Amino acid sequence: MRYAHEVGKVRAAERALMARLPDGALMQRAAAGLASVCARILPAVYGSRVVLLVGGGDNGGDALYAGARLARRGSRVHAVQAGSTIHEAGLAALRAAGGRLLSGGEDAAIAGADLIIDGLTGIGGTGGLRDPHARYAALASESAALVVACDVPSGVDASTGRVAGTAVHADVTVTFGTHKPGLLIDPGASYCGVVELVDIGLGPDLPDPDVVAARPPDVQPPEPGPESDKYRRGVLGILAGGPEFTGAAVLCTGGAVHGGAGMVRFASVAHPVELVRHRWPEAVTTVIEPGRHDAKVLERIGRVQAWVVGPGLGTGEAAESLLEAVLSTDLPVLVDADGLTVLSRRRDLLGRAAPTVLTPHAGELSRLIAADRADIEAARLDHVRRAAAELSATVLLKGSTTLVAEADRPVRVNPTGTPRLATAGTGDVLSGLTGALLAGGLPAMDAAAAGAYLHGLAARLAAAPTPGPDSPISADDVIKSLPAAFRAITQ
Repeated sequence: MRYAHEVGKVRAAERALMARLPDGALMQRAAAGLASVCARILPAVYGSRVVLLVGGGDNGGDALYAGARLARRGSRVHAVQAGSTIHEAGLAALRAAGGRLLSGGEDAAIAGADLIIDGLTGIGGTGGLRDPHARYAALASESAALVVACDVPSGVDASTGRVAGTAVHADVTVTFGTHKPGLLIDPGASYCGVVELVDIGLGPDLPDPDVVAARPPDVQPPEPGPESDKYRRGVLGILAGGPEFTGAAVLCTGGAVHGGAGMVRFASVAHPVELVRHRWPEAVTTVIEPGRHDAKVLERIGRVQAWVVGPGLGTGEAAESLLEAVLSTDLPVLVDADGLTVLSRRRDLLGRAAPTVLTPHAGELSRLIAADRADIEAARLDHVRRAAAELSATVLLKGSTTLVAEADRPVRVNPTGTPRLATAGTGDVLSGLTGALLAGGLPAMDAAAAGAYLHGLAARLAAAPTPGPDSPISADDVIKSLPAAFRAITQ
């Protein structure tokens, strides 16, 4: 796992460590790591033109000391001061190594640089950048130079990923001690480029993380054993599709079939059942009549280990009755799409002891928790935590960064997402896939996080099956690539 800690916890760990170290030692560790990364990505250190954008905080000091190290290796290093203060010891080190503090020509120096180190603000920066910081951030982002952010790109809120106005677009972000949530969560993550973690010794002083992001070995879907049969592998029940929206039924079932379910029991009105039976003959299907239903309808479908309800189901009385029946069981339930719309007016159905997974996008979440969609997209971490607490559920918030939250647990960030998933039907595939993992016995949060990871990986494999540019994909392409995604995490 990659672990991320919010700013307050990082600051506390830094204070604890600095109390045990000689004065300035922690900054020297950070500067050494920063300079090492810069030297590695420069085509040549000797003779390179390096510009330091320096604010008045510790990140400005990190940048100055890193610049001194590069100057001693032959780089031509110039510092641009933003604001009224500067780290005096760092500036003295830079000058001693042959670097200079510019007192004119700053814009031309930025435009002509080979590498720019962004030390304008640090992890404590919140809100939008003001001039001259904003102007220097814009010039750096527009330049042809390699841009390396020190700890976090200036203008990005390190704890949340919020970006209010101008921010530095970095090619590489060198972060110290631990990841910060804003480096992993959009919109901030999209400003970071490649994130390099430099160990400065904070580990023993850091508490439990606030956010975690999986690596391939961390994703462990249920594996069949020698004694497995279709029932032991997990039977998933799906209630999806209706007269108007039949594709969701087919795609959700496909996600489950290729997601490892031992058996899929699909139920709907006649036409979606006919289409699912034709496309997925391995699914066991049940036709249910239109109109309201009581809980006995589930007995006709058969025994299952988990339910998925909602994709293409409609939002009328019939859909509401099916959702009520499923949520009255003591089985894990995943609610998606139309099911979430019904829940937005029937939140009373969520008072249950069994696991419940909700998979909204920002618009659906806005209805569930009465929040503005734009506010959710700007502060995804805050809102997914709020939703998990208010709704007493595992909440998978889909979007540019998919987040999975449960109350009082670190939020899971999915690292495999791709813009190619922004096409109709891919959410239905995710529901079926995650439902299969639930039926296979994974706890709700693990199933949601693993489903998001495999879903994103399948999309990447479908979009770029061979090295080279990726290509447009459909939801069906994601289904077809799921077996390859499962293989990839075990290699």
